[in-house]
Amino acid sequence: MNALTVAKFGGTSVADYAAMTNCTSVIKGNPDTRIVVISACSGVTNLLVELAKGNVALDRQKAILTQLADIHFSILEQLPEKPSVAAAVNQILVDVSTFAAAADTSPSDKITDSLVACGELMSTHIFTHLLNTQGIDAVRVDVRDILKTDDVHGKATPDLVETSHHAQTILRPLCDEKVVVTQGFIGSDLNGNTTTLGRGGSDYSAALLAEAVQATTLEIWTDVPGIYSTDPRVAPAAKPIDEISFSEASEMANFGAKILHPATLIPAMRQDIPVFVGSSKAPKQGGTWIRREAEYSPLFRALALRCNQTMVTLTSLNMFHAYGFLAEVFNILAKHKVSVDLITTSEVSVSLTLDQTNTKGGAPTLPDAAEKALSKLCRVTIEQDMCLVALIGNHMGESRGSAAKIFGALEDFNLRMICYGASNHNLCFLTNTNESKDVVKALHKELFEAI
Repeated sequence: MNALTVAKFGGTSVADYAAMTNCTSVIKGNPDTRIVVISACSGVTNLLVELAKGNVALDRQKAILTQLADIHFSILEQLPEKPSVAAAVNQILVDVSTFAAAADTSPSDKITDSLVACGELMSTHIFTHLLNTQGIDAVRVDVRDILKTDDVHGKATPDLVETSHHAQTILRPLCDEKVVVTQGFIGSDLNGNTTTLGRGGSDYSAALLAEAVQATTLEIWTDVPGIYSTDPRVAPAAKPIDEISFSEASEMANFGAKILHPATLIPAMRQDIPVFVGSSKAPKQGGTWIRREAEYSPLFRALALRCNQTMVTLTSLNMFHAYGFLAEVFNILAKHKVSVDLITTSEVSVSLTLDQTNTKGGAPTLPDAAEKALSKLCRVTIEQDMCLVALIGNHMGESRGSAAKIFGALEDFNLRMICYGASNHNLCFLTNTNESKDVVKALHKELFEAI
């Protein structure tokens, strides 16, 4: 099979005309790039989510629509005029207004998906036009004709069989002659209704398409040159990572490293597709390769931080030397579609964190009905304003003295919940939000900067 690269560009990479132009240079630099997956322009999705929540004052709605128009037409004004592209963007803005009015009356996950998808629909019209003006023969494809999902709005599950069929019959033939530009983050159910893969799902979309067309490489282009030992904005001494394994990168993404969507690597792992992460602003700086196995596997690889965490503590004396309590708890959570992230237990209580996976963002909440059902079983305590710190590494549970080194660095901090032992690749704990960055700094200094 000929080499085929799928390249995904995030919101900051397509924020404005200059940023988009950098992306065209990246595409020109690799003739194997045949599918380009684009996010909404930076800041657009946040504006659309605000509209989707409903109860937005009319003046604010108008201001948001004006801001959306300014973002997109400021780019078009710097390109040769093409009435069909301007008309397409204007029509999507009309759709935004219509969906916003519907959300104001009766907000729903279905309307939210239709609204937030408009960002990618607009950015891809503009980016395809830019590529063509740069001498690249590009065609825009609506990913909703390719990426099929179930009908769960806010966090749809891809239908791999249908997606593969459409990718092979529609996308793959186009790749032989043109560069295909399509949208990240969105898809459609089998009835044609717009769905989304959850906030930040553009990376995941790109990986699903790479798997479906049997690509040889997946590139994720963002605003930082690869993956670092932690966020350089938190710890300025953070070190770049040249190569990392799928397992380590998956842990990092799952525990808050914003450079990758948590589900991104699953399709790549299934097809053993190497993934490159780099900066569209500085592609010559290199980046990070993610492969099935890394040549070097250190004890401590990286630190990740995930905030907006919600901890639920369930306390009942009926737990003591009893069985079936946890089964009842998780039956209730499953019934109300509550996703659990971390869990720890004692003789009379269990603490767990809630997973936030849908489009709405913010701290995850325990639905009122679930809280009411749990309260009949035990005492329920809900705490927010916490962050999850995760230390990613290799064979940490098998290395004597590693725990002492880790917790020695944290002796001045209050740790609320600790999870260790379920995986040899991570140790994670909750801490108060106001201490979280200091925790990361202290750990990074002890484990990475002293080397």
